[in-house]
Amino acid sequence: MRPKDALAPSSAAELSSPPYAVAAARARSRRMVTKVVDLRSDTVTKPSDAMRAAMAAADVDDDVLGADPTSRRFEAEMAALTGKEAALFVPSGTMANLISVLVHCDVRGSEVILGDTSHIHVYENGGISTIGGVHPRTVSNNPDGTMDIDKIVAAIRNPDGALLYPTTRLICLENTHANAGGKCLSVEYTDKVGEIAVNHGFKLHIDGARIFNASVALGVPVHRLVKAADSVSVCLSKGLGAPIGSVIVGSKAFIDKAKILRKTLGGGMRQVGVLCAAAYVAVRDTVGKLADDHRKAKALAEGLKKIKQFTVDSSSVETNMVFFDIVDPRISPNKLCDVLEQRNVLAMPASSKSVRFVIHYQISDSDVQYALTCVEKAVEELLKGGTKLEHLTNGTAKNAYWH
Repeated sequence: MRPKDALAPSSAAELSSPPYAVAAARARSRRMVTKVVDLRSDTVTKPSDAMRAAMAAADVDDDVLGADPTSRRFEAEMAALTGKEAALFVPSGTMANLISVLVHCDVRGSEVILGDTSHIHVYENGGISTIGGVHPRTVSNNPDGTMDIDKIVAAIRNPDGALLYPTTRLICLENTHANAGGKCLSVEYTDKVGEIAVNHGFKLHIDGARIFNASVALGVPVHRLVKAADSVSVCLSKGLGAPIGSVIVGSKAFIDKAKILRKTLGGGMRQVGVLCAAAYVAVRDTVGKLADDHRKAKALAEGLKKIKQFTVDSSSVETNMVFFDIVDPRISPNKLCDVLEQRNVLAMPASSKSVRFVIHYQISDSDVQYALTCVEKAVEELLKGGTKLEHLTNGTAKNAYWH
């Protein structure tokens, strides 16, 4: 029960303030003390005041009927930014990739060539197979997120074997590549893969969840980076910081088919302009901040590099992700993340031996320095062996290696 003097003024200044102002000031003070530095993902951002205002003021109608003016304007803007004919707003990146694959592979038993550590293959519940009847043909991802060109070519099924084998109809790339530490695929590489697709008569889809991060890091406009692709999914709620949604871009014929599949999968929403308004603000306001996110990630990596129990290649940090391996057997990723959480720094293991930190626009330079200090103290505590892990209240799944 709250003490009866909890809101009693403690200074002359507070004494002259209305009671609600005293309470608000103390609430703000508590929030400052308990500020959380959330490095689990760039999906954890809160909508900015500008996003909330845009949502409240959005001009809306029924988008399933094609009548929502805000979603139509936003889709047109995204199509223009990516150099494609049309765009479609969908609830999630997983749905965006699933729809894209199913449009291109509209015959059950089709096969898609994709990386063995790609998001579509590892983290999307096998939806292309379970829902679409599409067979994945994996090629090893290199440390930079690419697949060797000769291996892609070797994975293409010979049409003469159609009696025995699936039919290759699609190649999928991921840019940036999350499991490769946020590495960027160059425009030259993407163009080469696009040529392979054209020469063999099938399509290229890019999982561009963080394509704007890649564009900023490479200094190449998004429309040029995805020119060779027949379709691209762009996540709005990752690096860009919108609260919800992704867009798919491609030809008008592709988007017409995608719209039908969106409805089939339960992704058709009514007054969706409320969400598109926030997404528009995210694209407008956050793209210019991505370079700063990348700089902070590099600074974080440089700081982690100084801790001898870790190995991190700071030179490999290209965008907003930092992966580091723990080389001391006395420290596990789970324990490290648990101890960090007690200090209000949130992170998730990337594997049984590594941890991933992700920077976003709501992480400041001081947050980075605070996180580094907490990591150093957590390591000291774990090495002493005296850590007593308390019940963690925020429900973070420490053994889930998703991205």
